[in-house]
Amino acid sequence: MGKPTGFMEISRADRKYAPAGERIKHYREFVLVPADAEISTQGARCMDCGIPYCHNGCPINNIIPDWNEMVYREDWQNALAILHSTNNFPEVTGRICPAPCEAACTLNLTDQPVTIKSIECAIVDKGWNMGWIKPQIPLQKTGKRVAVIGSGPAGMACAQQLARAGHEVVVYEKNDRIGGLLRYGIPDFKMEKHHIDRRIAQMQAEGVKFRPNSHVGANISAQDLLTNYDAVVLAVGSEKPRDLEVPGRNELDGVYFAMDFLRQQNKRNAGDVIPDDVAISATGKHVVVIGGGDTGSDCIGTSIRQGAASVTQIEILPKPPEKENKLMTWPLWPNKFRTSSSQEEGCERRWSVNTTSVTGKDGKVNELNGIEVEWKNEGGQWKMAEKPGSAFTVKADLVLLAMGFVHPVQEGLLKTLGVEHDPRGNIKADDRQYRTSIDKVFAAGDGRRGQSLVVWAIREGRQAARSVDEYLMGYSELPR
Repeated sequence: MGKPTGFMEISRADRKYAPAGERIKHYREFVLVPADAEISTQGARCMDCGIPYCHNGCPINNIIPDWNEMVYREDWQNALAILHSTNNFPEVTGRICPAPCEAACTLNLTDQPVTIKSIECAIVDKGWNMGWIKPQIPLQKTGKRVAVIGSGPAGMACAQQLARAGHEVVVYEKNDRIGGLLRYGIPDFKMEKHHIDRRIAQMQAEGVKFRPNSHVGANISAQDLLTNYDAVVLAVGSEKPRDLEVPGRNELDGVYFAMDFLRQQNKRNAGDVIPDDVAISATGKHVVVIGGGDTGSDCIGTSIRQGAASVTQIEILPKPPEKENKLMTWPLWPNKFRTSSSQEEGCERRWSVNTTSVTGKDGKVNELNGIEVEWKNEGGQWKMAEKPGSAFTVKADLVLLAMGFVHPVQEGLLKTLGVEHDPRGNIKADDRQYRTSIDKVFAAGDGRRGQSLVVWAIREGRQAARSVDEYLMGYSELPR
């Protein structure tokens, strides 16, 4: 334990942002990075609890108190080694994970959790800057070949672990660049893409081969992979978006899925040119974002940077409480009111709203019609009822659907393979072996568990890698 009285002497001081008026002028990250001494001081606040609930709060079970102590003692290299022992990509989680570990921190009982996410990010960034992060090349090869389909966080983590075990790993990605949703779903202002490129270079040095523009089930034969590889891992994500089934949705231009909108801006940032006839732009438009989660927030920040005339975000669920009841929720992730950095930049937020239709002129949407709803608990089930006289109309030249994802895309690859699905439409495989109904085919990430956090995807990729290694070799020394 670094400083036994640190949590009593030192106040929580987290990272700050550049002013909204400045950061909305560009698509770069805008976190103001604290000095090493500030991070070290924050590490001293860790209580080294008898039961470190942050371990369970973190899906990959990061050994948080240990690297907090190392940072307090300014032993950054050991902190980095501890961090990497459980997490392949802490520069990703240190930027975009919502930090359930901090919700589980004992100090969160007084709303002053350790700044775990900021410390994590500082450790790995320092590791890259100092040149401490190097390829981990296996001492010997196994002669086994594994195909990983999908290069999101689950596929990347799985591929890196398997390569370090000595297997020949090839990652197939349908898009033109590697990274999955990290590349095309997360805005650059939340995570710049050189972080992905740096890991790709490390993984290539470790022996991983990447195949972009390789859509298995379309221009790549799934059967050929089964024939030519000793194991196949499905890390395809959950990409079937929840649609808005209301009048006008399919008749009017101007209603798009959030990912189509976000993907285009990330491509522009990467230097691609989006043809005018397919370009989705918020410039000068009244934008309505349907969905109150992270993806909706990303649409807000992107729309503001594109120069939207206004942005309104609507959510069908009630407004969460300003503060959770700690004795009822801690150490679990609480339902409480939160404001993202994008929402701070300027948008109107409305809760308990159901969209009834979209209307327009000359084939283009210009209004969204909605009604307020009430939620009542009837017999243990929450039911929604419209509030009489609460119908309203809002200007909407662009409507972005950010209502989540229902399951992986089943047409193409999954249908060709014939893998079984669970009742929710996800790939059926348990979280111990990660085996599907097809011999030597495994599944990990959102395609197996449903849409979730990046940190869950990394966990599943790592655990699936161990299961594949055991399948191929009869045992595994990879950590779970």
